[in-house]
Amino acid sequence: MTFDTTDATFQTDVLERSLTTPVIVDLWAPWCGPCTTLGPILEKVVAETDGAVVLAKVNVDENPQIAQAFKAQSIPAVHTIIDGKVGPGFLGARPESEVREFVQSILPNRELTDVEKLREIGDEESLLAALELEPADELTICDLAELYAGDSRFEEALRLLDRIPESADSRRIAAYARSEGRYATDESIMDRLGQLLDEVKGDDDARREFLDLLELLGPEDPRTAGLRRQLTSRLF
Repeated sequence: MTFDTTDATFQTDVLERSLTTPVIVDLWAPWCGPCTTLGPILEKVVAETDGAVVLAKVNVDENPQIAQAFKAQSIPAVHTIIDGKVGPGFLGARPESEVREFVQSILPNRELTDVEKLREIGDEESLLAALELEPADELTICDLAELYAGDSRFEEALRLLDRIPESADSRRIAAYARSEGRYATDESIMDRLGQLLDEVKGDDDARREFLDLLELLGPEDPRTAGLRRQLTSRLF
């Protein structure tokens, strides 16, 4: 469940609700690029909890009292309210896998499913067993694809990812697999991006590689938005 809250309704919407249900508070603004990346991920992951956790969205431009209460110096900023008290949180955009782990960490105690237990083990045998139980489970497929990519089994990773819709996690893993692990540091990524800028105009392969490297750099990196603008200017 996701809803908007305001300075006037925060007491009821968030503090009182948190006495029975953990509330995630997402501080955002319409002009904030990373906020528009993180927001849909938060909404998706919270929806997967079937109401065990709820998401309260706060437009900081319209609700300065809430922003001041959380001492927000940058956004996106994510906080939790549990039993009326501020709990763990994080700053900046995060990939879907990290957001899911964060949400899972604040869920009320529950028994893990067989698939979740196998995913926690995380080796190839366990992940394959999890896929036998739930062949379309996107989390398991991403975990197994990441394992394959890390083991230089790049084609296997890409074939797995073809089975599921694109997500922030699947794009990142696919980008790593297509690059075959050649770019292990931010410096190497930035060097290659600089080279590709002169090639993207008339070269589809160069444009695809440029976009892959932006996925590896990550949406939370402050350089990513500027590089996307540079790509657009070169193309148009």
